[in-house]
Amino acid sequence: MIKSMTGFGRFEYQQGEKKYTVEMKAVNHRYFDVSIRMPKKFNFFEPAIRNTLKNYVQRGKVDMFITYEDRTETNFSLNYNEHVAAEYLKYFDQMAQEFHLENDVTVAALGKCPEVFTLEEQTINEEEIWSALEKAVIGASEQFVETRIREGEALKEDLQEKLDHMLENVSRVEARYPDIIAQYRIKIQEKVKELLGDAQIDEARLAAEVVLFSDKICTDEETVRLRSHIESMKKELIHGGSIGRKLDFIAQEMNREANTILSKANDLETSNIAIDLKTEIEKVREQIQNIE
Repeated sequence: MIKSMTGFGRFEYQQGEKKYTVEMKAVNHRYFDVSIRMPKKFNFFEPAIRNTLKNYVQRGKVDMFITYEDRTETNFSLNYNEHVAAEYLKYFDQMAQEFHLENDVTVAALGKCPEVFTLEEQTINEEEIWSALEKAVIGASEQFVETRIREGEALKEDLQEKLDHMLENVSRVEARYPDIIAQYRIKIQEKVKELLGDAQIDEARLAAEVVLFSDKICTDEETVRLRSHIESMKKELIHGGSIGRKLDFIAQEMNREANTILSKANDLETSNIAIDLKTEIEKVREQIQNIE
């Protein structure tokens, strides 16, 4: 099977009051490039997340988003800073004496002063967190791969149709060649008759001229190589795997042969067929950019 480089995956993993959500999407890219957005506390797990992703993605620019919800009551602890509260009271008393004011500070008012009470997040259990987070990452990655495979199969069918059409055009180029030579021979004969009238035509000289012309416009080598490249690409599509780069190289070689056929064309119909080949090859190359 082949995979598209675009895809989307989402997975939620619930563990008690804790929920891990992983979303990922990807677009075309020459190499494997991943960007991860997640809570700061998960930064420690980034190398492990990247290593996990490498089991599912070979190429493409991947954006991953990780969110985390923890509804447990023990997630934070409330700390009372007695020394800070004492410092506040000391200065409140000092201010009351200096400005001859009543010190009417209440417990509630004192508790609202900065740093008297602080919330402290409990130390996380790394093994427990990673066990759950890994499941969410794997779940999202598997869904992500499924969408890539579905899109890849659609790309495969489209490419096979285009390659079949290209083979038909190669056959048309090959079939057209004998007619071009025959027409050229008739054209030369008519020109010679026009110039010499009823004089005898030198068949050997005529044959030599036709041979020179046929060598000049002969595209046998190009059509053989082009046909071979097309068949090679079809085999790669059937074989599957991470073949995007290889297909791109084959498409470049196909375009080279099509260019040569067009440059040798001495016939309007052959030129049109060669242009059609180049157009189809360009469409193939565009589609290949979407293959992993």
